Amino acid sequence: MGFAETFKALSDPVRRQILVLLKDGKKSAGEIAKEFDMTQATVSYHLSQLKKANLILESKYKNFIFYEINVSVFEEVMLWLSQFGGKKNE
Repeated sequence: MGFAETFKALSDPVRRQILVLLKDGKKSAGEIAKEFDMTQATVSYHLSQLKKANLILESKYKNFIFYEINVSVFEEVMLWLSQFGGKKNE
């Protein structure tokens, strides 16, 4: 995983909002797009950037594509960030 792509993807507020929508489970691109006042193409662009950073996974069912959070990437980022938590008093 490249932290540069991850943090670049997370720097956009729309992408962070998409991730918040996905925290409750899989959603189709249409369900995600309903939550935003932007074109379907713009939403697709944001989804592709999140996919490029491996922050979301895509699965197909019939004629629909569903997106969900890739938890393992978040765990890796949190593990890396935890090293900056400071030293514990002994």
